[in-house]
Amino acid sequence: STLMDSRACVKMAAAAWASGFLNALLHTANTFSIPLCQGNTVDQFFCEIPQILKLSCSDSYLREAGVTVVSVCLFFGCFIFIVLSYVQIFTAVLRIPSEQGQHKAFSMCLSHLAVVSLFVSTGLFAYLKPPSLSSPALDFVVAVLYVVVP
Repeated sequence: STLMDSRACVKMAAAAWASGFLNALLHTANTFSIPLCQGNTVDQFFCEIPQILKLSCSDSYLREAGVTVVSVCLFFGCFIFIVLSYVQIFTAVLRIPSEQGQHKAFSMCLSHLAVVSLFVSTGLFAYLKPPSLSSPALDFVVAVLYVVVP
């Protein structure tokens, strides 16, 4: 309660919900506006955007670029916010006088940081890997690591 009051918590939650909704809305609108000429069967465990784009028969470069730019901006905004939050958390933890208290606080933070790192790294790999590395088996493993494990 000394680092964050209820108004700040509500603002952060609203920002997270709004950015997630905006990103989902853009991806959904883009996906439903793409004409599919190779059927609608996705050879994937999850219906991810790269697999849907493989079914498209039109050149959707401008759509992809626009959605990618907005997604990257949202991602970096969230990433910077998470980094700044962790800097504040770590400085507050380092001010705890007892070593046992610091250890307990760091162990809680590091588990969350590990999950966030796994989510971000597998998500980046899933969407930014070169097409030459794409195979159904690898896409499946990355999708499971990206969606299920975190």
